[in-house]
Amino acid sequence: MQKPSLDLQILTLPDNPGVYQYYDKDGKILYVGKAKNLKKRVSSYFNKIHDTAKTNVLVKKIVTIKHIVVPTETDALLLENNLIKTLQPRYNVLLRDDKSYPWICIKKEPFSRIFSTRRMVKDGSEYFGPYTNFKTVHTILELIKELYPLRTCNYDLSKSNIDSGKFKVCLEYHIGNCKGPCEGLEPLEEYQRQVDAIREILKGNFKESLKDFKKLMNSYAQNLQFEEAQKIKEKIEVLENYQSKSTIINPKITNIDVFSIVSDESAAFVNFLQISHGSIIRSHTLEMKKKLDETDEELLELAIVELRERFQLLSKEIIVPFEIDLGENIKTTVPQLGDKKQILDLSIRNAKFYRIEQLKQLQIVDPDRHTNRIMAQMQKDLRLPVEPRHIECFDNSNIQGTNPVAACVVFKDGKPSKKDYRHFNVKTVEGPDDFASMTEIVGRRYKRLLEENEPLPQLIIIDGGKGQLSAALKSIDELGLRGKIAIIGIAKRLEELFYPGDSIPLYLDKKSETLKVIQQLRNEAHRFGITFHRDKRSKAALNSSVESIPGIGEKTMLTLIQHFKSVKRLKLASEKEISDVIGVSKAKKIVDFYKTN
Repeated sequence: MQKPSLDLQILTLPDNPGVYQYYDKDGKILYVGKAKNLKKRVSSYFNKIHDTAKTNVLVKKIVTIKHIVVPTETDALLLENNLIKTLQPRYNVLLRDDKSYPWICIKKEPFSRIFSTRRMVKDGSEYFGPYTNFKTVHTILELIKELYPLRTCNYDLSKSNIDSGKFKVCLEYHIGNCKGPCEGLEPLEEYQRQVDAIREILKGNFKESLKDFKKLMNSYAQNLQFEEAQKIKEKIEVLENYQSKSTIINPKITNIDVFSIVSDESAAFVNFLQISHGSIIRSHTLEMKKKLDETDEELLELAIVELRERFQLLSKEIIVPFEIDLGENIKTTVPQLGDKKQILDLSIRNAKFYRIEQLKQLQIVDPDRHTNRIMAQMQKDLRLPVEPRHIECFDNSNIQGTNPVAACVVFKDGKPSKKDYRHFNVKTVEGPDDFASMTEIVGRRYKRLLEENEPLPQLIIIDGGKGQLSAALKSIDELGLRGKIAIIGIAKRLEELFYPGDSIPLYLDKKSETLKVIQQLRNEAHRFGITFHRDKRSKAALNSSVESIPGIGEKTMLTLIQHFKSVKRLKLASEKEISDVIGVSKAKKIVDFYKTN
């Protein structure tokens, strides 16, 4: 399959936060970057000459753009860091060292220490983060220190060491920053209660802590200690903006592969995320053309086998959206909630974006192929003898039986053909009879098309259930068109389609493109009919409230009513007031008319 041009790849990028990757003609990675808006950021590389020679050389070498969509800008920052360290692209320099973003660690030991670190040690300790902003880490640690007096020393405070009197309290104890657990002055249970409260803060559950801070801030303000109050206020703001964890890095999830699938009638898109040591280090989306009616389960099994072989994946556990059988050696997990579900959702999201881009590219490069695909799909879904290249949809409009009108909208090749839209005033029906109105309108429409030798549609859609469909069929039978044009009715619930002579409706898949076209048709018919009905109702209301004044047209009267808001106010207005709106000569006619009547 030929690669789409760079312009086309950029044109179909999403406007979401994410990470982009540039590859050269040999498929070798050149650069990894992050973006708040992928489309804008990537476009900026190609629409100007850059200040540095290095960037200009990079741009000339780019052939393929890949990307991973993530929920937030922070996630993009973290994912960029992971990918640069894993892939080591030639044109990335800043993040290629072994440094990573900082974490906050609750050490697994008696009287746990809490500190920031850039390296994770697998000794059962808890890690929170990572944090893209070191100021946040400092503020949170300062905050914890002010709220809870914890130890800062690195002594081994085992029970035997404390009982033997091995340690002595330090300055931190004397200035009130520590309660002296090293000399047994603070019981372990009380200390651990404080650690539990800190754990809640780090998870993002800090309502109680916020209340305490707000009280403290108010007390400082009341004592006129405004500088102290401002410092507390800044800490409250940091706490309120604090993001407890990221989907991109999660220390609890190690060496797992995530697979998800999104499919339509002709193809399936399988996204794969590789997680190593809690970080996403690779993302790839595979497109699979459907040959027969393969199920998502069958296609996902095939894709997983191919991707594991291609990327030499050896993980023993995989996350998937539904149960599949891959043998006894591989554990499959179908998460319903929690961290693993978040990563699966991220994978599904990327598969969806990839599918949308492919369809957009197809539409731009080969619009006819796109149309042909939709038409073939509609023929199959609606069980039609031919492709519905020309579709007409009818809708009635009346309010409490007044001004009954109908609308006919026309779609050609799946797109609105507005020049062929038609409005109808219902002539032969008295009162609110939707069925009789439908019989009249459909009869008038196709009688005229036959008389003028105009092409007939392949499909007629009636907005309504069985009753409306039967009413339309009367006219179709009278004109001898039964069997020549397919006709279906759509009930209020959009998925229900009724066919002549069949009491059981056909249900369409909510995701299908056929249903989207039918939805668009019905919405358009509704909009077109309602607009015409409103216009007609407005004119009728105006005519009933305004006498016909010689020499004054409908448009002038409408202007006056809009200005004076009612006929009563118009009658009471002076000639000068009226002439300011419509001119002297017309104003005189109106004043004379109301004087004589």
